[in-house]
Amino acid sequence: MKTLIIVRHAKSSWEYDVSDINRPLKSVGITDAALVSNKFKMSGNNPEVIFSSPAKRAFETCKIFIDNIRFSYKKVHISDQLYDFGGNKVVNFIKSWENNYKSVMIFGHNHALTAIVNTYGDTDIDNLPTSGLVLIKFEIDSWKDIESGKTELILFPRHLK
Repeated sequence: MKTLIIVRHAKSSWEYDVSDINRPLKSVGITDAALVSNKFKMSGNNPEVIFSSPAKRAFETCKIFIDNIRFSYKKVHISDQLYDFGGNKVVNFIKSWENNYKSVMIFGHNHALTAIVNTYGDTDIDNLPTSGLVLIKFEIDSWKDIESGKTELILFPRHLK
């Protein structure tokens, strides 16, 4: 059994003249990420390892989750493959993971993450919103074998307010 926890970065700010990868979070994004991460903490589904996109907005979201679920920074890794908007790089990255990982959390971007949720989960969503989290379980032994899984948890900020 493998568990994939997918989190889209929190709402980012467009008010600064910075490159896409350096866009920071908006205050509402910080609040929403805290709301979702605190609710997620109560689910008891903490990951063994976390991977984040190198984008500032994704890693800032990741840090909010790390602090709220009391996760070790030593088990957090940045991967350029998660700075993907189409999804192919993300899927290839997932399929390359070591099989000793049973539960993994990733932080990334749309449209890649909505496509992955709809391709591999059994519940279609229109859009994975900012700070949105989806947990999918797979009855497999190897990450390279992911196909269809069971969507077991969906947490969107708008459902928690």
